[in-house]
Amino acid sequence: MNSLQNGVNLIGRTGVTPIIRSFENGMKLAKFSIAINDFIYEVNGKRKETQWHAIVAWGKQADLCERFVKKGQMVAIKGKLVNRLYKDLGGMNRRVTEVQVRDIILINPQKAG
Repeated sequence: MNSLQNGVNLIGRTGVTPIIRSFENGMKLAKFSIAINDFIYEVNGKRKETQWHAIVAWGKQADLCERFVKKGQMVAIKGKLVNRLYKDLGGMNRRVTEVQVRDIILINPQKAG
């Protein structure tokens, strides 16, 4: 039953090459976004709708993203939704929802340069 709690599965294309941040304790963080296309069927035809999702990966998953994930790469992600608060440059409180990676699979991976 716990596996059903807060689970997200996504397949899409990366919007950017992951931004990597390294911390003093050796931990790494990768941040990027993926686009998911959906087709909405209406009376007068169908239209494409694109949803963008913010992705974060820590540790070994961040290492994998740093080495192999590039802009436009098709990926499958299994993760969980995480909400966090932060202050923007103007001092305003902001809320962001991100998908925290548990597993990532590269679909049609390209060799790392």
